[in-house]
Amino acid sequence: MNIKEIIVVEGKSDTIAIRRATGADTIETNGSAIDHETLARIQHALETRGVIVFTDPDYPGRRIRSIIEESIPGVKHAFLEKKLTIAKNGKGVGIEHAADEDIREALRSVYSIDDQPTVAISLADLMEARLMGHPDAKRRRERLGELLQIGHVNGKGLKKRLEMFRIGQDRLEEALQVLDKEEKDE
Repeated sequence: MNIKEIIVVEGKSDTIAIRRATGADTIETNGSAIDHETLARIQHALETRGVIVFTDPDYPGRRIRSIIEESIPGVKHAFLEKKLTIAKNGKGVGIEHAADEDIREALRSVYSIDDQPTVAISLADLMEARLMGHPDAKRRRERLGELLQIGHVNGKGLKKRLEMFRIGQDRLEEALQVLDKEEKDE
């Protein structure tokens, strides 16, 4: 797999997994306390080769992604489902635990904001879809995040993530149909 962009990961173990799976170059944030020097390296990488943010599907990973999103507009994003990143002993979550093919698949499904049309999905739309304000909302958001490959977020975060990746009503409806069908088949 040939990736021209530099992939932003959390640490050394993630770098080893990315290089093993793809051979791509990485920048390590060394945890969720990203310093100005690291942000400057990410900005430089964006300007020279492009950047894919590929952090763990847990709170620290979402925090790192959020800091980078706010500081450096224009980065691309790759997501991996939490269930694909759980350590064999069940005591850890991270990209370093994912299979090489799962890493490659996530990187083939990279989101670039420039590739998507502008959309407007309201909080009312999300409530009507039982993604907010419903007893099953959290579970439905988790599955929707997997289907759309945008990661898991809370209700307001989902609205922001849908807008950020410019996921339109049509694409959202397609994913919701799959979700509803899965629920009926359970």
